[in-house]
Order: sequence, then C-alpha cells, then structure tokens
Amino acid sequence: MSRGLLVLLGLAGAASPVAAQDPPTEGVRVGITYQPGMRPGLIVLGAARTARADSLQAIVARDLDFSDQFELITLPPDDSLGLGEIGATGSLGFVNYRLYGALGADYAVRILPPEADRVTALVYDVRQELVRRELSLDLPPLDDPGFRLAVHRVSDEVMRAVTGAPGIAASRLAFVRESRVYRVDADGADARPVSGPGARAFSPSWGPRGRQLAYMEFHDRGGRLYVAEVPAGQRRLVPPTEESLNYAPAFSPDGRTLVFTRSGEDGTDLYSWNLADNCCLQRLTVGRFADNLSPTFSPDGRRIAYVSTRAGLPQIYAMSADGTGQELFAPFDYGVTGSSNAPEWSADGLSLAFHRDVGGSPQIFVMDVAGKTVRQLTSAGRNEDPTWAPDGRHLAFVSNRTGSRQLWVIDLETGRVRQITRGGEARLPAWSPRID
Repeated sequence: MSRGLLVLLGLAGAASPVAAQDPPTEGVRVGITYQPGMRPGLIVLGAARTARADSLQAIVARDLDFSDQFELITLPPDDSLGLGEIGATGSLGFVNYRLYGALGADYAVRILPPEADRVTALVYDVRQELVRRELSLDLPPLDDPGFRLAVHRVSDEVMRAVTGAPGIAASRLAFVRESRVYRVDADGADARPVSGPGARAFSPSWGPRGRQLAYMEFHDRGGRLYVAEVPAGQRRLVPPTEESLNYAPAFSPDGRTLVFTRSGEDGTDLYSWNLADNCCLQRLTVGRFADNLSPTFSPDGRRIAYVSTRAGLPQIYAMSADGTGQELFAPFDYGVTGSSNAPEWSADGLSLAFHRDVGGSPQIFVMDVAGKTVRQLTSAGRNEDPTWAPDGRHLAFVSNRTGSRQLWVIDLETGRVRQITRGGEARLPAWSPRID
C-alpha cells in the first residue's frame, strides 16, 4: 500500500461522522444491538463553491445521514484531499472509485454545479464501479421558500437510487409551541408558524399528501377545527356551523373524511365529517359513561384506533371506520402499567405507537399489529405523543430529557436518537407523509 493511500485512510478514520455529534441515547431501548460499520459507507461530493451549491451539499449530506441507513464519511472542511475536483465533469469524467473505496465508501453522491433551475446528482456504486443513477431535478433559487423542500427531494431520490425506496427528507413535522401550530422540516430546520397569533391552537394533523393541515383553535364557545392549505395559508372551518369543543382530528388515507373528538353534554365521542362533500356529520361512538377520543386511521382506511375510558383508565381500542366492531386493541397489564394515550398507526400498517404510564411517567410503546405484542422504547424522563415518519422506522416524540419538552426522533433499527427542536417547549407532534 502506498504512503499516499495510508494518509487518505488515516484522514478518513480521523473524520468524525455526523452521528457522533448526537446526544446520548440514555433511556431508550429498542431491543437490538447496533454494530457500527455494518451500514454501507457513503461520501457526498460537492460542486464548485457557491452559497447555493454549498447549501445544497450540506442539506443532502444531513438528509442522508439522518436516514440512518449509511455511515456518512465526512471529509476535511477545506477539501484538502481534492475530492471535490474528481469527476467534476459529470458522468463522462474520471471517477476515482479506488480512492472512494479506500475511504470506506460503498456509494458516492456527486452534486454537479446547479444550473438556473435544475440540479444534477450522480449516484456512484463504488464496489461495482458504475454510475447507479443520474438524477436531474428542479431547483429554485436559494432565497425561494421552496428551495429546501426541493433539495430534500433530491436526497429522497438519491435514497431511492441506492435502496429502492424513497427517503423521508421531503416530509415535515407539525407541532404546538406557545399556543401556535408550527411546521418544521424533517431535519429540524426552517420552523415556521401555520396558525395565526392570538388564538390558542391545538392538535395538528396532516392530510394524505402533506399539503393540508387540520388543527383546533379554542374560542369562547369551545373549539373549532380548521383545515389549512400549506403553505398557501387558506383555511376552512370544519364542520362549518358547529359550536362545540371539537379537537384531535385525523384524516382518512384518501383525504375525503375527517374523524375528530367532540366533547359536550352528551360526553366525549368520535365523529366523522365528509370533507369531499362538506357535509354529513356522523357519530361513531356513544360514550354514555366513557370518553372516546384521539382517533388514528389504519393506512387502508378500514379501521380506526382510538382511546377509550370504558375499562376505567384510558386504553387503546379499535373499530371499523363506520364505528362498528369496537374492541380492545392494545393489551395492557392491570396494576402494572397505567393509562395509554395518543395512538398512531404506522404508514405500513404493521405497527401502532402510543404512550403509556409506567411508574407515573409516560413512556413510548410500539405494538406489533399482527401479533399484538407490545414493547417499551423509552425509560428516562417523560416521553409522550409519538408520531411515525413515512418510512415506518423512525418515530418522533416529545421528551423532557434535557429539562424542557422538545421533539426527538428515534430510529427503531439502530437506536439512534436525535433532537429536532430547541428553545420554547414543543408539544403534540404530527409527522407528515412525503410531500409531493
């Protein structure tokens, strides 16, 4: 082995992966032991240095790192290895696969210099020494509000080229902070308010394409539900003439129906509203001596999981979408664990996440829907309100492990945990589908 190659390998070993900057994962248990180095290595190579190109490269690298499917190989910040110049002429230029392999890469991603409204990314299979995919996607100017989402789509297409499935970078989280609904990119950047100032907002929920957001606002006669277009901002009242305490909405997978909780003199129950025809309020549960709330649809739209107090403490039940066939869904141990709340069905339909009281503190649980087996994910601090990423392997949740309630994300396959929000307490997160 040449001395030059030894130097390159030494530099690669000295570079700290982004994952090493994450806070410790104390208090999280996922039932697996993750062995570093088992994931494929990946290098993200940039284009000529401009503010637009640098931002593009940084966002793509962070998105691919946060996918938790690669060992991201970081390079010296000044590019002293000169990798930024290798193969810069594109797919027809020289690609030093041997050098990339020596750095531990199984894949390399090159971002070519952005053109006026397009960006090209080359995905290299280092071991096979070939161009796996050449991607060309729209890219607005750096100061355009849609720039970051467009870059996230680049990241997701890179993921599709390597793994066969798109990533989750082009998705967002909605949450409540200081009585307003905010949305933030999946990488924790670009937090912006969705609801207006003054009114107290609550319980956000995304529509099936990530273009609509339903939420509740308190008013002097109760709580009103609104469906807002994101990012346009137009919104409509749902139902349009009702004066009740309506909250905790959930869209059906086809976006035609909104199921929500209503509290009034008759108790707390679940109702549905036909969004497509803007009509037809239907009561799905009849509480009498129990409360029924917090609905979540199965991905095929046939079933609804929800919370009911009919057994005493709140627990997770399920029923058909028309309200029939109501039954206990998530098993629980009498006297061992407490109430269960905030269920959410994963996009693949295989799992249900919720939080359950353990020793007086809420902790995150996941249930295998087919086998009805339940496992606890968290143990330190208070952890609540889980919400699934579109890939079914990442969960966002609220935790006070750093002293204030913030949003965190856990990867269920590696056990990696990262913080999403900082400053000002966050509550009630909802993870959007991939935004088309």
